[in-house]
Amino acid sequence: MKFYLTPGSCTTGIHILLEELELVFEAHLVNLMAGDQNTPEYLAINPKATIPTLVRDDGSVLTEFQAIAYWLARRHPKAKLLPGDPDGDARAMELMDYVVGTVHGQGFARIFTTDRFTPNLADHEAVKAQGLSIVKLAFTVIDNVLPAQDYAVGAFSIADAALFYVEFWADKTGITLPENCLKHYRLMLGRPVVRRVLMEEGYRLN
Repeated sequence: MKFYLTPGSCTTGIHILLEELELVFEAHLVNLMAGDQNTPEYLAINPKATIPTLVRDDGSVLTEFQAIAYWLARRHPKAKLLPGDPDGDARAMELMDYVVGTVHGQGFARIFTTDRFTPNLADHEAVKAQGLSIVKLAFTVIDNVLPAQDYAVGAFSIADAALFYVEFWADKTGITLPENCLKHYRLMLGRPVVRRVLMEEGYRLN
């Protein structure tokens, strides 16, 4: 398989899942700042010009975090990356969708890619402030449903990989995580695979 990623981005969550499953894949870096996602070569693979992108063994392409994570979980059921019962699976998907769609798509997107939300430079600080407000509120919502100990829905799942990457962003941008989210973040940082992925992506760990 070929995995198109940007270090420190949402693709870190998928990178963690691939490593957890011990899958063999080629890593292809996509430099978003340089506009790699808009090159003809990349658009031929993913016309959405987004990350992550996974080219599977048969040459077919999967995009979108949730779709790739779900496919990996279902493709490798013995790894138990989903709880395996309807309610547990739904809860995992519920959290993952909220992380990707709201925390990332509505909150951090306003902070990291402000110009996409307004062409007026004078409005940038207001847009960033709105993004920060969305992120903080979303983490509060998540904190209220997270267990005080352990992973999001019991055992480690695809939901944890999603939640981790926004917790990582919060840590790197100085946003204080509420208590249960912070415990979850530290729990994830204790996983050998997570530490290895971060080091592979160029981050130094204490």
